[in-house]
Amino acid sequence: MAQITIVYYSETGNTEAMASMVAKGVEAAGATAKVVSVDGFDAAELKEEVAFALGCPAMGDEVLEEGTMEPFVEEVAKFAAGKKIGLFGSYGWGDGEWMRNWVKQMQDAGAEVLGGEDAICCDAPDDEAEEKLVELGKKLAE
Repeated sequence: MAQITIVYYSETGNTEAMASMVAKGVEAAGATAKVVSVDGFDAAELKEEVAFALGCPAMGDEVLEEGTMEPFVEEVAKFAAGKKIGLFGSYGWGDGEWMRNWVKQMQDAGAEVLGGEDAICCDAPDDEAEEKLVELGKKLAE
């Protein structure tokens, strides 16, 4: 059975809840979900994976969290070519610019970004966001 790793950064719990929703989709598709916080997780553990998900809320001026998640993403970008990656996260204001930039960063690194910038929501995930996140998990597990 395939295992899909879902790595996230969360301050308020919204992105952590979103990670659980992605995991729900992974498991509905018959794979195993491994949900882990980015804190203490080594990006190198994803090198051999075919597909995985990364979650981070918008921070500051619509950017990834700079202390932990941005350096992690920069490491992933070094081996992202040919990988299927799902990106997700929440925001409190703005229009999703951080996600558009993140999608472009991963695509420029050669990754196939599943779902594009669909899996985002303002504040806590609602039913519509959950539907998109579960679908993202299913796509990752295919």
